Amino acid sequence: MSFEPKSEFMQVMQERGFIADCTDFEGLDSALSEGAVSGYIGFDATAPSLHVGSLIQIMMLRWLQKCGHKPIVLMGGGTTKVGDPTDRAEERPLLSPERIEENIAGIRKVFTRYLTFGEGAGDALMVNNAEWLDDLNYLEFLRDVGRHFSVNRMLSFDSVKLRLEREQSLSFLEFNYMILQAYDFMELNRRHGCRLQMGGSDQWGNIVNGIDLTRRMQGEEVFGLTTPLLTTSDGRKMGKSAGGAVWLNPEMLSPYEFWQYWRNVTDADVGRFLKLYTELPVEECERLGALQGSEINEAKIRLANEITTLAHGEEAAKAAEATAREVFEKGGLGEELPTLSLSPEDVGDGISAVQLFVRSGLVPSGKEAKRLIAGGGARIDDRPIREPGEMFDAEALEKGLKLTAGRKRHALVTLEG
Repeated sequence: MSFEPKSEFMQVMQERGFIADCTDFEGLDSALSEGAVSGYIGFDATAPSLHVGSLIQIMMLRWLQKCGHKPIVLMGGGTTKVGDPTDRAEERPLLSPERIEENIAGIRKVFTRYLTFGEGAGDALMVNNAEWLDDLNYLEFLRDVGRHFSVNRMLSFDSVKLRLEREQSLSFLEFNYMILQAYDFMELNRRHGCRLQMGGSDQWGNIVNGIDLTRRMQGEEVFGLTTPLLTTSDGRKMGKSAGGAVWLNPEMLSPYEFWQYWRNVTDADVGRFLKLYTELPVEECERLGALQGSEINEAKIRLANEITTLAHGEEAAKAAEATAREVFEKGGLGEELPTLSLSPEDVGDGISAVQLFVRSGLVPSGKEAKRLIAGGGARIDDRPIREPGEMFDAEALEKGLKLTAGRKRHALVTLEG
């Protein structure tokens, strides 16, 4: 991209690799240079936590605030009832209003780590689109908003087109999602003067619709900015690991496991992830990312420490690093390892190696546990496990068992009491 931004925010976004596309680079840059701009990103409440796939968006909001602008976190209390069809092969399961509220409460905890909320001009704002979507009058909405949308154009967006090309069902409910998201931008502009919507590049069509609707109904010049859709260098989608989603809430994934995810990224991802997910100077990110051999491992530890400090605090990051060194360098158990505590009733006359690996969360199923054992990747107390049916009694668990899956994932199993 040859564009040379003047505003601090756009400079940060460009040099750190956040930008995929923008509806008007020069117009947005000028607006950001002239004064504080309110910008938002929407998050549907489909789970009690966001995972690291959303971290690039969270960091965009953090940088927006650090550069003197106002971030708005839009919680999709209304749109979650519909379900975003983007990047989906099938319709999302519908959640009850009670579950959606519980999920929003969990997600709110994530943002308090990254943003400063309050009543000040530059303080972050969290709003829920259920405020305006829940009470819409359907006929009035069709007349006042629906008339601005072309079905021909809506069918051309990837989120719709790909589903239809694959002859996969797309419900009328989901088809309305892009209209509701566009309406969100217009409402945020009307209520809070919001002039910028940000999101992943898969949201481009929805963002453009929102810009057009806001211009038509509000007469306001507004902007859209998208980030690249990130995958790891080995092609995996961000947010997933062998053990499942990498959640941002400590109740759903321990800080130690979160730290381990970043410690174990591939060498080729270190420099890029340092730029996107930490606040280290770009030059330092590039220096660390260029290290080779054993030195790159120290860069990975720095990456894990910086990101875990932002997500869970400095003490959690230090404890995770100390546990990792205890486990890997000294062969100890480590106090911060994920721990499964079983009752004597759970153990009974004995519990198998397969059950231990599944119950501890190191593998998602008995089939995966057996495959891990057959491949020589399962160890208990650093001893290779050869038989899936090997049994462990209550006496063995009283001392604590350290389970290892592969080279890098560990858990403890203990006996209650």
